[in-house]
Amino acid sequence: MRIDGLQYANWSEKIFRQLREGGVDAVHVTIAYHENFRETVLNFEKWNRWFEQYPDLIMKGLWASDIDTARETGRTAIFFGFQNPSPIEDNIGLVEIVHTLGARFMQLTYNNQSLLATGCYEAEDTGITRMGRQVIKEMNRVGLVVDMSHSADRSTIEAAELSERPIAITHANPHEWAPALRNKRDDVIRAVTENGGMLGFSAYPHHLKAKSECTLESFCEMIARTAEKYGVQSLGIGTDLCQDQPDSVVEWMRVGRWTKQIDYGEGSASNPGFPPMPEWFRDNRDFGQIENGLQKTGMSDEEVAGIMGLNWYRFFAENFGPMQP
Repeated sequence: MRIDGLQYANWSEKIFRQLREGGVDAVHVTIAYHENFRETVLNFEKWNRWFEQYPDLIMKGLWASDIDTARETGRTAIFFGFQNPSPIEDNIGLVEIVHTLGARFMQLTYNNQSLLATGCYEAEDTGITRMGRQVIKEMNRVGLVVDMSHSADRSTIEAAELSERPIAITHANPHEWAPALRNKRDDVIRAVTENGGMLGFSAYPHHLKAKSECTLESFCEMIARTAEKYGVQSLGIGTDLCQDQPDSVVEWMRVGRWTKQIDYGEGSASNPGFPPMPEWFRDNRDFGQIENGLQKTGMSDEEVAGIMGLNWYRFFAENFGPMQP
């Protein structure tokens, strides 16, 4: 079983076919960065058309059992998430509505302060806000997973402690291996994993040691060492693959509508677009490379299978439905 904890590709029939060639059974797809509620609904509608156009390749995923259906029918289950809480605007009642529409993950922040928490690019991290505490409680109730991939340290640790259900960092790596702003320090990873949460390892070059030149061996060794520290059951893959996106999309990701200036985020003014992916992971057909690389670290077949998909499967099964009384 192969499950990717996050992608933001420029979706097309070509990529849907590559998902099948790579044996990807499920993928968490970002359908909102800075969109408001109505704009997000239109993104759901766009996907409904793709499900109608390509029923032999993809299907909508709502529950872990949909992954079983996808595997039985040779398709990829698509699960939806937001990289920002903007789709719920300032209305806690929309949490249940977006879950009903099909959202299964929501980041409490992108890189900036939100109404809910502090993003990883802010100078001061004030933690989870008053509204954030209430929204976490509501997300727990309906089965919308708290994602802290772009959140600051204190906010992430507080979210892990406040949440009555496990939370996720769907796409990031350990800060000690690659000291990017977005990568997570030991106390953050520990807070998430000790509370039953998940960390999805990112193949996005800005999160890698040596960036686009990172080797498969280095990436897989990093995963093996992280498994020793926090337990293999809490780890998965979250590639953050942005395949075929035009460089202009980086501006939408980083800037949205909050500034008139260009914020290059993890890029640089001289190279503001998407960096080249490492040669061992160009697209979804390369998932086998990661699997082979993990096997070479000495991990058992069972451990590798967990990281490649079974850990996410278990997490989906336990956290996408309403909280049991």
